[in-house]
Amino acid sequence: MKVLVSVKRVVDYNVKVRVKSDGTGVDIANVKMSMNPFDEIAVEEAMRLKEKGLAGEVVVVSCGVAQCQETLRTAMAIGADRAILVETTEELQPLAVAKLLKAVIAKEQPGLVILGKQAIDDDCNQTGQMLAAMAGLPQATFASKVEITDGHANVTREVDGGLETVRIKLPAVVTTDLRLNEPRYVTLPNIMKAKKKPLETVKPADLGVDVTPRIKTLKVVEPPKRGAGVKVPDVATLVQKLKNEAKVI
Repeated sequence: MKVLVSVKRVVDYNVKVRVKSDGTGVDIANVKMSMNPFDEIAVEEAMRLKEKGLAGEVVVVSCGVAQCQETLRTAMAIGADRAILVETTEELQPLAVAKLLKAVIAKEQPGLVILGKQAIDDDCNQTGQMLAAMAGLPQATFASKVEITDGHANVTREVDGGLETVRIKLPAVVTTDLRLNEPRYVTLPNIMKAKKKPLETVKPADLGVDVTPRIKTLKVVEPPKRGAGVKVPDVATLVQKLKNEAKVI
């Protein structure tokens, strides 16, 4: 079984993001970038399936600028066999990414597609669901456990009321939650090996996909700074402040 994993290059989670002075977006100039943490979990899960003998090949794909090659090399250092970069300088929104991934799926014919449930930059949580719908594949989102048996995947999902287990027929789309696994550390020897693994670059036009943005960002602003807290002498004063100042009751 071939496993296809989608990875995204995002601002590193340790970086405090800054809004551009003109309010058009987030400033990423000279900012450390890394693989989206949920996608890292997806790559790790694919590798565990391969180590169990349930997957024969792990292919990673990323959509974006040329620097996404670094993210793909990281995924190959974790253990992926080869990579595909859909290179474009256009702003890629979830629908466009889903269309690109659908075209890659049609070409690669994987038995399982794994994505992170969302990216930490836009928090859209849309690409996996859109991809499954357009490709006509079963889907299981927010996976905290995945078991492959007899051409099916038993996926334990995290839902509001607890856990839900669904059984879906392969090929299928699975999106990973935080508690699915703990990604391994990338070692220096594997980083060196990753440099020699194949990385194919294609353009959206090669896949016949129009990635023109459908949504326009009007303005990006930082959240207001949190005010200092105050101590109150008794419950009556607390209730009075909540009612008259905070106006929440």
